[in-house]
Amino acid sequence: MNVIVWNEYYHERRHPEICEFYPGGIHGYLQSVLECDDVEVSTATLDDPECGLTDETLDQTDVLVWWGHAKHHLVPDEVVERVYKHVIAGMGLIVLHSGHFSKIFRRLMGTSCTLKWRAKDKERVWTVMPEHPIAKGVPESFSLDPEEMYGERFDIPAPEELIFLGWFKGGEIFRSGCTWRRGHGKIFYFQPGHEDYPTFCNENIQTILRNAVRWACPEEKNIAVDFPNNIFKLIYMNFHLFYNI
Repeated sequence: MNVIVWNEYYHERRHPEICEFYPGGIHGYLQSVLECDDVEVSTATLDDPECGLTDETLDQTDVLVWWGHAKHHLVPDEVVERVYKHVIAGMGLIVLHSGHFSKIFRRLMGTSCTLKWRAKDKERVWTVMPEHPIAKGVPESFSLDPEEMYGERFDIPAPEELIFLGWFKGGEIFRSGCTWRRGHGKIFYFQPGHEDYPTFCNENIQTILRNAVRWACPEEKNIAVDFPNNIFKLIYMNFHLFYNI
């Protein structure tokens, strides 16, 4: 399996203390978490040519893991469209934390993807679909203290599967782990992972991420999907957004 971890790599250079948790940046740390005998992981950042996401690179990518926060607007539209087409053609996509507001996630969801948020809080993550492959080996619940609060309403299409639910000390709840299928590709959004906190060091979070890349890995990818013209493209988009085909 070939995985790319994409990170805008902005906060770590502006706030070096983040690298106390994540040596080499969030992308470098997640690379070390995900790599194993049958999973080869590379990284890409906003500063790489074409954001490190050329067609040639994406052709060889089974799953793309996306972390972004402050620089969503700097990702070129042509790169977003390229990633979108690869997801539709079968590539898996894992979107982490504030990647909810990335261009690619909003493009695939077809909604604003806005939510409520508040800084430092305590979160309890509940596993509400324990039979799902992404939840394998994850306890009924576990705590993250601290974590950034994300709260409802989260403006997304109804998830096909709701695997994790977050509850915060302030009383908010959040759909913390959701899946969708777009075209031939599988998408998993996972809320925990604020850059100021050592969330990705948590063993349960690491288990979830390892499970997620295996779940999202396609049996077949680079499947040709033709859009003869804009009218047919619009029809296709409406069907796969609202009828999940």
